[in-house]
Amino acid sequence: MTKEEKIELILRRGVQIFNEDSLREKLKSNKKLIVKFGADPSRPDLHLGHTVSLRLLKDLQDLGHEIVFVIGDFTAMIGDPSGKSKTRPSLTFEETRQSGETYFKQVTKILDPSKTRIVYNSEWLGKMNFEDVIKLTGKYTVARILERDDFNKRFSNNIPIGIHEFLYPLMQGYDSVALKADIEIGGTDQTFNLLVGRELQRDYGQKPQDVMVLPLLVGLDGKEKMSKSLGNYIGIDESPEVMYEKAMRIPDDILLEYFKLTTDIDLKIAEEFIKEDIVNAHKEYAKEIIKMYHGEQFIKQAEERYDSVAKGGIPKNIEKFELSKALLDGGILLTDLLTMSKMVPSKSEGRRMIEQNGISIDGKKENDVNRKILISDFKENSIVIQKGKKQFVMIVLK
Repeated sequence: MTKEEKIELILRRGVQIFNEDSLREKLKSNKKLIVKFGADPSRPDLHLGHTVSLRLLKDLQDLGHEIVFVIGDFTAMIGDPSGKSKTRPSLTFEETRQSGETYFKQVTKILDPSKTRIVYNSEWLGKMNFEDVIKLTGKYTVARILERDDFNKRFSNNIPIGIHEFLYPLMQGYDSVALKADIEIGGTDQTFNLLVGRELQRDYGQKPQDVMVLPLLVGLDGKEKMSKSLGNYIGIDESPEVMYEKAMRIPDDILLEYFKLTTDIDLKIAEEFIKEDIVNAHKEYAKEIIKMYHGEQFIKQAEERYDSVAKGGIPKNIEKFELSKALLDGGILLTDLLTMSKMVPSKSEGRRMIEQNGISIDGKKENDVNRKILISDFKENSIVIQKGKKQFVMIVLK
């Protein structure tokens, strides 16, 4: 593939590009470009949604450009208000630094570590004095900030907006000034912030960065964008077994989008998989992401575990919890046992799981929230409790 062909493939992946002619010219030049990508360290575990951008960064890296991965340790003390209906809780500097340290290990599963620069925006934002902040805020009006959809909705609905939240897009934009970024990559939910960077660079006498806005990956619920907070994600650091099981839960109608945005499999081949056998298509996708983030040698183990669980079997080497026989005198509530064995965080969650047919005992669904576990329930001194499709614990009497 020629350089021109690679550039065309890169440009096709953007939902929006500001400014495409300028970006094309930059990519065709022989200049080593600074490509900025920012991350909020409040949730340091990366998922497949993040890889949509990371995979594009890898393509730019292969063309010889420098990838600067900005850990927003300073901005996270505000909390990104993008898409939020209320003020986000801020993090301490120590919390953001601790979380940020986990990023490098994860992003270098995709990016070349020798060609990736990790920086923290506290390096420049933390050195600004109050005069610098006043000058920065003078670059934007309240009316312009309120053009941002989430701020506009909150203001219209009389939902409080902290003054510090208005600073977030300015601080993120100033990151581009500090780095003298040539290009910035981000998802559609970050469009406003990315464009602030362009305008601030002009104000500070720099050539404005070009912006590529990429599509957001829909989560396993088939509705919202993939997010740790919504629990609809596949983490790139999760075990092969968990990745396989989650891949099988991707809604059929968006599986092709997952192939397109998160793998290198030819779309024609992916379409054939889906057309011929949708279940097998999910399996092929599961095998591909395990190979990408763990290695081909882990596929068989994950596949065997999934097949065993799908057929109602119990995987080997499950977690064990020892229970004193004395506690069974008169029986013990299933909700108490679920909490004691840490299958659920609370009795209310245990009741909810039971009511929703999410708990099984030795392979049989249990939907009685008042169910008591008796000594007579134990065969060969143990029972196996299953939560959902993949979580098991063996209760062993002692």
